[in-house]
Amino acid sequence: MVGKTRTILHLDMDAFYAAIEQRDRPELRGRPVVVGADPQGGRGRGVVSTASYEARPFGVGSALPISRAFRLCPQAVFLPVDMAKYEAVSRQIMKILRSVSDCVEPLSIDEAFIDVTGSQRLFGDGEAIGHRLKQQICDQTSLTASVGVASNKLVAKIASEMNKPDGLTLVRPGEEARFLAPLPVRRLWGIGPKAEERLLRVGIQTLGDLARLPEDSAIGRLGTHGLELRLLARGVDDRPVLDRRATAKSIGHEHTFDHDVADIERLRRALLDLADSVGRRLRRAGVRGRTITLKYRDETFRTLTRARTLKQPTDSGDELFRVAWHLFESVHEGARVRLIGVSASGLDTPPQKALFEPETSTLDDLRDRVAKRFGGSALIRASLLERRERRHPESRPEESEEEG
Repeated sequence: MVGKTRTILHLDMDAFYAAIEQRDRPELRGRPVVVGADPQGGRGRGVVSTASYEARPFGVGSALPISRAFRLCPQAVFLPVDMAKYEAVSRQIMKILRSVSDCVEPLSIDEAFIDVTGSQRLFGDGEAIGHRLKQQICDQTSLTASVGVASNKLVAKIASEMNKPDGLTLVRPGEEARFLAPLPVRRLWGIGPKAEERLLRVGIQTLGDLARLPEDSAIGRLGTHGLELRLLARGVDDRPVLDRRATAKSIGHEHTFDHDVADIERLRRALLDLADSVGRRLRRAGVRGRTITLKYRDETFRTLTRARTLKQPTDSGDELFRVAWHLFESVHEGARVRLIGVSASGLDTPPQKALFEPETSTLDDLRDRVAKRFGGSALIRASLLERRERRHPESRPEESEEEG
């Protein structure tokens, strides 16, 4: 990067869903808690969204089949996902982050990048700001967060994972390559199980090994993506933090599967959940999207985007899914899928209703009102009730937090 060295924080909440449940139910503190599908009423199907730190020594983690989680830790308390509650806490946290910087890039419900380069004269250096945010979050929500402080997004994100829970890891400018060097190659964005296997076969085990790889070898073993991965392994990452409120022209969700997926029904369910999530956010923001975009990445890292522009903008989960599924079918050739995403752009505010025009009550509106009043589990899509083997509609890999 040319010019002033940036200071970027990555803040990640610790076991977010489970931590909220333990906060709200003191009798659960210190006990293993698993948030996700019902291991018994749902016949043991579905997955773990989040496991508390007390459950993790038993081998329970996010995206683990709930039946296996129950076998590993039957003494755990299993709870359904309450997305409405978690989103409310997330909004509190994002407000705190924006109190120190106007450049915040949320990655998910429980993590974000914050560029504090221009905030240090007022609030101190990056390390001081990290401690400040952690304390404010604790004071206002009674939850803990882990923070990475570095000169770029890649290193800050990896740093935030190093001392969980309730940690803060500082990587000073110029120390990026040394910090990354001993870490396994799988820690790098863009290196999945197959790429890792190829690298391990030729003796490349750490990011330091990858950073020292000659250019021609990087291309030969990892394709054209190899040069970019080699730079990232050296701690070179010039991507800016994007303030979604100021720059976003779209609203979207995407999900990277822990393991490449071939099951077409599982892919359909994931896409439907993503479409519902995008629709919910559009309605909350009071906008509709005219262009629907599908992002698709298969097991070979072939990444495609396909879009369709509608005659009339929409905020309907059903309509978003209908278009996204058609786009998915146009690109899917049977390969295992690593990532899918749905976004809506061309955002437009719905026209104001006439003064005495009666309210129209759509299914989406009804679901929003019920979720707001009674929680996300109160009203379930019938198609998901059957096709998702009776698991909770919000308990899904694409909305689950990372292993925070």
